[in-house]
Amino acid sequence: MAYQLDHVVLWVADPVRSAEFYRDVLGLEPLRLAEYRRGEAPFVSVRITPATIVDLTPRRSAPGLDAALGAPGSAGHPVNHLCLAMDAEEYEALRARLAAGGHPVGPDQADLYGARGLAPRSCYFRDPDGNVIEARHYAG
Repeated sequence: MAYQLDHVVLWVADPVRSAEFYRDVLGLEPLRLAEYRRGEAPFVSVRITPATIVDLTPRRSAPGLDAALGAPGSAGHPVNHLCLAMDAEEYEALRARLAAGGHPVGPDQADLYGARGLAPRSCYFRDPDGNVIEARHYAG
């Protein structure tokens, strides 16, 4: 089977604030931000790759999703973390932007396993809603 990750949904308090963080700190392109501000879209997304996005969905939408799923209490569960892979140069630039913005970052870690094997460097930080993000780069 040839599956591809389409999207991940993160629950956030303020999709605009979160989109600005993901744009300004991570350099990700916001999608439907203007439509969300006008009340025409239920959430904002940010593009990871041409085929993958992260939806920044307001936590207040969780009860509606519970009803749609027919499974009360199933929506709104936290995600452990989201991992973004990049090249070594972008990894350094991201760490610099996080430091410049006063965003706490954990220490570098080595040899953590991921989709492409062991990454020589990884670190963890939080977005404005406390969602944990891992940044990493692979060798070569």
